Amino acid sequence: MTVNTDAIKQISSQLDQQTFVAATKYADILDLRELYAANVHYFGENKVQDFLRKQEALQDLPIHWHFIGTLQPNKVKYIIDKVELIHSVDTIRLLDEINKQAGKFNKTMDILLQVNISQEETKHGFNTYEVEDVMSYIKTKLPYVHPIGLMTMAPHLDPETTRPVFRSLKKLQETLHKNFPEITELSMGMSNDYPIALEEGSTIVRIGSLLFK
Repeated sequence: MTVNTDAIKQISSQLDQQTFVAATKYADILDLRELYAANVHYFGENKVQDFLRKQEALQDLPIHWHFIGTLQPNKVKYIIDKVELIHSVDTIRLLDEINKQAGKFNKTMDILLQVNISQEETKHGFNTYEVEDVMSYIKTKLPYVHPIGLMTMAPHLDPETTRPVFRSLKKLQETLHKNFPEITELSMGMSNDYPIALEEGSTIVRIGSLLFK
């Protein structure tokens, strides 16, 4: 693969204060070095084993590592001290394990709660009506977990049809913000629909296939 510098410039030109995370699951070490040289400094990995391999090989670069894939509770211990943000927190069991492992490092772990806005059976995440109770649970029981926002995976449909999904997540964030002012981030939008996600209030976009040619 070759890094598509024109696409990176185009994406960056559409951002104001939003964060652009490169979804790098199909990229190798050399690709990531090329991405970093093209001024992409936030990388998101989907699999723990791949993340550990790449993170170790790229320790000479001050990369901001995010974990964006499904995370099994028994794998949390391998990444807890190496990532800045976990996007895909989708169960109480996972929250409990993050709190346990972060506590060992006396680290407060920034996380996003994954919400299944579209209510697809194939998607992970909390239901909309559960999120406020989950937030209360974190605040009262999990001192080493710091939720800063929400994440969703939109259906793989025509980009414009994803707009209601993004709009619903933004509305949920605004509702939560009244009682939980730390909920400011919205991770939504990928290569096929990120412009619409930005229009609907996304603060973090996760872009993969557009970055390579």
